[in-house]
Amino acid sequence: MSEARRKAPTRARRKKHWALRVLGWLLALFCLGVIGAAATFFIGYQTTEIPDPNKAFATNTTTVYYSDNKTVLGTFYDQNRRSVPLTQVPKHVQDAIIAAEDRTFWTNPGISPSGMARAAFNIARGEQLQGGSTLTQQYVKIMYLTQERTFSRKFSELFIATKLSRTQDKKQILEGYLNTIYFGEGAYGIAAAGDAYFNVPDPRNLSVSEAAFLATVLNNPTRFDPDDPSAQKRIIERYQYVLSGMQEMGTISPAKAAQYKGKLPDLTEKKKKSDRYQGPKGFLLDMARKELAKIVPEDQISGGGLRVVTTFDVRKQSAIIKAGTDRLPKKNRSNLHVGLASVRPGTGELVAMYGGPDYLKSQLNWATLKARPGSSFKPFAVAAALQENRSIYDVFQGDSPIEVQGKELNNEFDQDYGDVNLLKATEQSINTAFYDLVDKQMEDGPDKLVNAAEAAGIPKTDALERGRNNPSTVLGPDPYASPVDMANAYATFAANGMYVPVHTLKSVTGPANKSIWTQAKLVPKQNLDPKIAQMVNYVLQNVVDGPKGSGRDAKELDRPVAGKTGTAGGVAFEHRAENAKCGGCKDGADTLTSWWAGYTPQLSTAVLYRAGKTGESDLDPYSEDEAFFGGNWPVKTWLAYMEPALAGLEAAEFTPPDEEQIKDSPTPTPTYTPTPTPPPSSTPPPSNTPPPSNTPPPSNTPKPPKPTVPSPTKPKPTKPTFPTLPTGPTETPPPEASTGQ
Repeated sequence: MSEARRKAPTRARRKKHWALRVLGWLLALFCLGVIGAAATFFIGYQTTEIPDPNKAFATNTTTVYYSDNKTVLGTFYDQNRRSVPLTQVPKHVQDAIIAAEDRTFWTNPGISPSGMARAAFNIARGEQLQGGSTLTQQYVKIMYLTQERTFSRKFSELFIATKLSRTQDKKQILEGYLNTIYFGEGAYGIAAAGDAYFNVPDPRNLSVSEAAFLATVLNNPTRFDPDDPSAQKRIIERYQYVLSGMQEMGTISPAKAAQYKGKLPDLTEKKKKSDRYQGPKGFLLDMARKELAKIVPEDQISGGGLRVVTTFDVRKQSAIIKAGTDRLPKKNRSNLHVGLASVRPGTGELVAMYGGPDYLKSQLNWATLKARPGSSFKPFAVAAALQENRSIYDVFQGDSPIEVQGKELNNEFDQDYGDVNLLKATEQSINTAFYDLVDKQMEDGPDKLVNAAEAAGIPKTDALERGRNNPSTVLGPDPYASPVDMANAYATFAANGMYVPVHTLKSVTGPANKSIWTQAKLVPKQNLDPKIAQMVNYVLQNVVDGPKGSGRDAKELDRPVAGKTGTAGGVAFEHRAENAKCGGCKDGADTLTSWWAGYTPQLSTAVLYRAGKTGESDLDPYSEDEAFFGGNWPVKTWLAYMEPALAGLEAAEFTPPDEEQIKDSPTPTPTYTPTPTPPPSSTPPPSNTPPPSNTPPPSNTPKPPKPTVPSPTKPKPTKPTFPTLPTGPTETPPPEASTGQ
């Protein structure tokens, strides 16, 4: 027994010795790793020489081509440099830059260990190399290294930045940085930037707010481009961040910071962009540049010697410019705007675009600005219904009004259609039938509608997400989409549900013919079931081929066409003050947007008309019709482009849907509950069962009389009033109505 007791402690001691040995080995390996890392850094530091800076900072022109890779669209070579000594740069200007880019500049060793660790972590995960660079690292990257984002270049940047910070005075580094960093607008350095944005060539004359603004844009001149309406919120947030940093540094008082934060500096003296942006092609170059900035650093765009091939087809672009400038209403065209966008189905290629007559005169791109789509949003409701296994012969309420969530919603001109199936409701763009479908018959209908729209290619936005709870989402009452968005979403239908992100670049090649990016990286996705997309195509062809189709004039193209009109009404900007005074007497009296989005299997094109400086004025004065309907001028402008754009191509047929899907049910059952209003005793009640085919019910079919509505006390508009829709808050003034045409 004593022998056993003696052996037990021996085993315990052996286990303990084994654990200690493992721990010792781990500790030794850790120490070796630390020593190795330190040795590697020391050797790298000692062997790295600071190269001679490229004093000329030589750059190569980036050339942009049309899709044929031969015809030049333009160049990115907007370079303007003028160096100044640091003594001519006021302290508040220096502090603005430091507050924006590197608040520990005066005390750090020239590198950011946390930023380098983050970059290493990104490399290990196979992600794009990036990390928080100090101001010194940024300067090294510009002056001494290439712009490529590789592991070896990042380590070279680390060693050079560390050595530079130890061998040069911080003031020298800051001076070099301020004279080389790119601020956008072709301006390199603080002197050129002040001249480009504020017509202030001498940095000594820059105000605090102007300095803070320049520090804002240099972070990413494309993302914070003041010419981009969508960038305004980002600019203000970044501008306020810079001012907060200047306050923390003691450069400005809290009172002054609050004062400056309330308003951006005046940009009225901002110099025009280069003449190479003149005319309609300026919008193409601007769009291509913004997309290019997502692939390569901003300063490499102007000086990287890149060869950029775009998706724009030179022949189609010529046709779209002609259509956008010539095929417009002949009445007064001042402040009338048209945006056109054309996408090749199945590829996402934006082959042509018309954003306006001259980019230099106005940077508002009417092809990319989001607007109220009106009834051009209804095809997504058709897709959502089909996803729930509903039939295009399901019957819905076509009479006006219809009550949704306690609010009466109407058809255009308050017209009645009787009981209608989904095919006819789409053909004639009957609002109440779609309200019945989405808001009453489908569970979570608006939510499913938004899902279908985003699957087709409508970008996810705050306005669209709010539509998930909006009872009028099906009529696009808020600014959900631009012509570019709509053309690509309809292209998804044309491609049998295959979605590819819309884009403007085919390839980007660097010096020595090195491939940087190709559109092959954009992987097509089957976002919609092919059978559903084919049925949507069938329904939208009926909008053109049907006897009362709202887009029937598109038949002039003389080839299979599908599409949808859209008209959004409300109160125009010039009438809103009067409308407020009279208690809403002009609600729904104006037309704010007018659409035609039509497509063939080979090409999808959206046309949008708007009026006024901001696109919020009334379109109706420009038309002889009762209202500026999408089936009129938008279709005419569309035809003027599509006819030459498709010239020489054989007419292509849409893939037909399953024959079983398009067979008419002999006795379709209404999916809604009719309002129990008794008809007059002398008139037999109407049948709720429509005829076997999709032929509209006879016009003499008796129907219940509408309930008597008291005469309104407000004055009646002189032109037809559109239905009033509920809507949530929007980025632009909220609409009050949307029509079904």
